[in-house]
Amino acid sequence: MPDDGVPVLSLREVRKHFGDVPVLRGISLDVAPGTFLSVVGPNGAGKTTLFNCISRVMRPSSGTIRFRGEDVSGRDLEFRRALGYISHQLFLYPELTGRENLRFFARLYNRPDDPAALDASLAGMGLATAADRPVRTYSRGMKQRLAIARALQHQPELVLLDEPFTGLDQHAAVILRDLLHRLKGEGRTILMISHQLEHAAELGDRILVLVSGRIRAEVAAAETGPDRLAALYLDAVSRHGGAS
Repeated sequence: MPDDGVPVLSLREVRKHFGDVPVLRGISLDVAPGTFLSVVGPNGAGKTTLFNCISRVMRPSSGTIRFRGEDVSGRDLEFRRALGYISHQLFLYPELTGRENLRFFARLYNRPDDPAALDASLAGMGLATAADRPVRTYSRGMKQRLAIARALQHQPELVLLDEPFTGLDQHAAVILRDLLHRLKGEGRTILMISHQLEHAAELGDRILVLVSGRIRAEVAAAETGPDRLAALYLDAVSRHGGAS
């Protein structure tokens, strides 16, 4: 991935209101190429709303979002081609096979029909033996990995993961963790929401604590251990959890 000194993603004073209710209250951050940014915070902190604004699923009420220095407003199609988003909704068709799902979404991105590439993608996710089974027969972990394959097949520069470990058993979580380590090693720029501090600390280069729609703390993972991160998180939540 190119690194010309320009942040892959820049947010300036991003706010989001639903009616009179503020959810994001002035988010500003820069994400350098190749960074794995973990976003943690309690329920209702605005984490998913933040990702929905970044991905253009919804529009912020105010503020700017820039991708490689360019405002994404009015450039939705171009930006989405550079983005892979794995949200709570996996966007898979249960009656289609894993292979058919990937082929369908590849065509949406105008990718050439490449059976070898599909096979490699499925194998890379540990789904080769299940490739021709209907997705409705997949476990939660298998569906999660197929959704990641779907989101990565157009080779996005920026990847958003919203609670990817939710609902996974221990074995599936280990497989997913190893996969994310591999993506990180490829130099992709990744933002991940997690409720689990251990995953946030293990995978992230930076950890951002979001409480009541504001960034309350941001630390480098290399500069903090699990105990210090837990203390920092609890302090931010206790001091700002009810802030307006």
